[in-house]
Amino acid sequence: MTDQNLQLNEIQQTVRDRYAEAAIAAATATSVHDIVKAAPEATAANCCDDACCSDASATYGLELYDAAEREGLPNAAVLASLGCGNPIAVAELREGETVLDLGSGGGIDVLLSARRVGPTGRAIGVDMTDEMLSLARRNAAEAGADNVEFRKGTIEALPLDDASVDVVISNCVINLASDKDAVFAEIARVLRPGGRVGVSDVVADDLLTPAQRAERGSYVGCIAGALSFREMRDGLRAVGLTNVEVVPTHQLTDGMHSAIIRATKPAVAAN
Repeated sequence: MTDQNLQLNEIQQTVRDRYAEAAIAAATATSVHDIVKAAPEATAANCCDDACCSDASATYGLELYDAAEREGLPNAAVLASLGCGNPIAVAELREGETVLDLGSGGGIDVLLSARRVGPTGRAIGVDMTDEMLSLARRNAAEAGADNVEFRKGTIEALPLDDASVDVVISNCVINLASDKDAVFAEIARVLRPGGRVGVSDVVADDLLTPAQRAERGSYVGCIAGALSFREMRDGLRAVGLTNVEVVPTHQLTDGMHSAIIRATKPAVAAN
């Protein structure tokens, strides 16, 4: 598939620019601290003071994957992991499934998914940042993964057919979207009946206002754009997904949490 030219709004362009910096840094980095130094907003969530952020890897990125998962992956794929969780650990992937990773970045979750679904399955990543797509494709080639694909696009308008994937995953990406309702609608559209969602993301306490979330960090840093627990559940249910659960895993800063989000698309459409 040929990469399309995207028309990005202001928020999307800002996010794209910051993550382009992170991709360029990851291509030559030797440690996670190189990435934090080159692209601090995209890596440390801009949610803490200098002392906390100096150890940002403890709650973000590569430290959320165990050594066995990281074994055999290209170094740049591991270092470019900028998420807040490990969706592979909660998505319960099975042989032969087609998996879609929203905002696939350097490709770590796509490569791990490809391992889980095996040669009869497929893992697809969607990202809007050219530099990340280039890095991810290079990482896939280095890993020898031939059941993966990276497509250019936004998560508000996915470049996939209706009912074409079994599982949707993402890692600290929905909070970056400028139109969350569109993201939820796209997830429901591309999922096959009976398909499921297994996502890691940042969520806010229900009592925090959007302004209070913004006080805790930048939009690019995953904080200001985060939905509340209730808003996340309501958004998924509004597009017809069921069995919705939003479970916090650890606190990132006051009132803001990394969480596991799961949902299912009914096997039979409701009348």
